[in-house]
Amino acid sequence: MSKLLITDTILRDAHQSQAATRMPISDMLPACEVLDSIGYWSLEVWGGATFDSCLRFLNEDPWERLRTLRKALPNTKLQMLFRGQNILGYKHYADDMVEQFCKKAIENGIDVIRIFDALNDVRNLESAIKYTKKYGGICEPALSYTISPVHNEDYFVKLAKELVQMGADVICIKDMANLLLPYSAYSLVKRLKAEVNVPIHLHTHNTTGTGDMTLLMAAQAGVDIVDTALSPMGNGTSQPATEPLVATLKGTERDTGLDLEKLSVAAKHFRGVAERMMNEGIISVKSLRVDTNTLLYQVPGGMLSNLISQLKQANAEEKYYDVLAEIPRVRKDFGYPPLVTPTSQIVGTQAVFNVLMGRYKNFPEQSKALLRGEYGKLPGEVNEEVRRMAIGDAQVITCRPADLLKPELDHYREEIKQYAQKEEDVLSYALFPQVAMKFFENRAAAKNKPEKVDDENEVRTLYVEDLSL
Repeated sequence: MSKLLITDTILRDAHQSQAATRMPISDMLPACEVLDSIGYWSLEVWGGATFDSCLRFLNEDPWERLRTLRKALPNTKLQMLFRGQNILGYKHYADDMVEQFCKKAIENGIDVIRIFDALNDVRNLESAIKYTKKYGGICEPALSYTISPVHNEDYFVKLAKELVQMGADVICIKDMANLLLPYSAYSLVKRLKAEVNVPIHLHTHNTTGTGDMTLLMAAQAGVDIVDTALSPMGNGTSQPATEPLVATLKGTERDTGLDLEKLSVAAKHFRGVAERMMNEGIISVKSLRVDTNTLLYQVPGGMLSNLISQLKQANAEEKYYDVLAEIPRVRKDFGYPPLVTPTSQIVGTQAVFNVLMGRYKNFPEQSKALLRGEYGKLPGEVNEEVRRMAIGDAQVITCRPADLLKPELDHYREEIKQYAQKEEDVLSYALFPQVAMKFFENRAAAKNKPEKVDDENEVRTLYVEDLSL
């Protein structure tokens, strides 16, 4: 077996998982020179919730962040997380939007695009795969890993083969809730390496405390690349820490070849960043702990924080464990969707509604949309009585949902023409209209007066974070 390759998530998922995606570019740049010299397979720097957070909380243009990081990291592949037909938002977009976003992401510096769909509906990955390859990106579709009566090893191997047929350059096992246990990881990776002819990349978290062992067993099984996070923001709801894995494999056939001294220099910088964020209350102690409730309820760490927030707003925090117990029931009724954005929020919110208002007395619009097929085909059998209660006699969508969407890029261009300075602004607006508009207004005002960052609480209205990606 060859050396194990490492993708470090310190610039994206690590701070999304532990610090609500609040790391500004100013905290990243001082470490870029050493990060660029370490020899990672890639650095994950963009996508997921970073795009939204840049505009909403950090007063940063996410496109400018990407260009800045590309310049600061000339020798390392840059990677992003892309939500298939949802792009980086929370609904489906038309194919012209997907194409333009892939094109501009690659133009601005992205090398690897990891593409996932919350339902593992490959129809929702078609366009992103096609356009990633068209514009020269490395295409890494993901298996959204979960456990249910319909999700087993055969299911994921079959899915991986389909994705290779569609053009995957790399296959990612995306274990967003740390449900992939060590021996299951060994078995799945062994099968994939035997039956699929592209590299296998494993992404997990350490929420349940098993992540390090999962990576080690996957390494023994021949996995090609794994995600880790530098130790100051590793473990807990984040990825397993980079340095322990590098040290463990040193001198073995899976030796990563990474320099522990260089990793230590980079970690020293981010230790200071993490300590400051702890002191400011941005990093919660809860995000650093092992939480075995994830194994019991299959709820990602970020989804747990959402539930706590929703129950606090309703003055019903004592209902927390009732909601946790309700989530598996809702998930079963909804056809066993994997719990990842946006289905994690949908199932979680429905469980809260069921506990507070009575079972299925009220359906949020997103629940109706999921049951109607607007997000794609649900993996398992849906409880038809629940579906009828939610959508009545409305017809369930059975085609690729994006086939029902008309091209929309020109419409967004027209709406934003007086504010857009470049094509990337149109895409920002299309994904997050209200948030982007506020950012553009602030940007225009800043030309005439000193720059001022908006009060976070003022712009946080109606935003529910999900840190489970």
